[in-house]
Amino acid sequence: MGQKANPIGNRLGIIRGWDSNWYGSKKDFANNLIEDNEIRKYLNARINKGGIAKIVIERTLGKLIVTIHTSKPGIIIGKGGNEVDRIKEELKKLTSNQDVQINILEIRRPELDANIVGDTIARQIENRINFKRAIKMSIASTLRMGAEGIKVKVSGRLGGAEIARSEEFKQGRVPLHTYRMDIDYASVFAQTVYGKIGIKVWICKGEVLGKRELNPNFVGGKTDMSDRRERTDDRGDRRGGDRRDDRRGGGDRGGRGGRRSS
Repeated sequence: MGQKANPIGNRLGIIRGWDSNWYGSKKDFANNLIEDNEIRKYLNARINKGGIAKIVIERTLGKLIVTIHTSKPGIIIGKGGNEVDRIKEELKKLTSNQDVQINILEIRRPELDANIVGDTIARQIENRINFKRAIKMSIASTLRMGAEGIKVKVSGRLGGAEIARSEEFKQGRVPLHTYRMDIDYASVFAQTVYGKIGIKVWICKGEVLGKRELNPNFVGGKTDMSDRRERTDDRGDRRGGDRRDDRRGGGDRGGRGGRRSS
């Protein structure tokens, strides 16, 4: 079995939700789908330095709700909220819906989002930083934030070489065939003077054992990596934290600790 399926699409309806939430009839389904694609393309180009992770679009009762998940909400909001109002007016012209609402959700740990990690690597490569250094720094910061594993693949004229090639960097575990594993995936590119460099990022955030909220705007609960780390720490204490303390301090067994004090 090859690894040709998108890890996010592979988990839709299981532990991941859809980024477009609406119902369309046969007449307007195609138009809404094209409109969603145009909105995402426009916002990613309009706010190219806003640290956008994903854009969730909802349509209810003639209302268009666009939720932007970003690591830099200040850039999108602007001074006094003027930038958001400007973006809202531009989206009204782009779409057929006149009632547009924009919500902004801040991503508190951007190191655990594949889109932001890939975009960070791409910007560094565009600034002529060595691609190996940029990838290793991103991998280290992602693992430091509690991810179980990360895999990064770059393809193209790496380092300005004449012949294009691919290189892969991996740390930890990234089980793509296990559906209960929460794996984030992104595919971005860096536009360099010698051509495009393709960057693919897989981040394994851990195992989802219970029922999960499929709303893509849901924050907290099973999606919070800090809760998983706390459970792991508690489990480690139950397994033998007291025994480790006894070994370090010498305990009551009259070991080296007792001899040093006499």
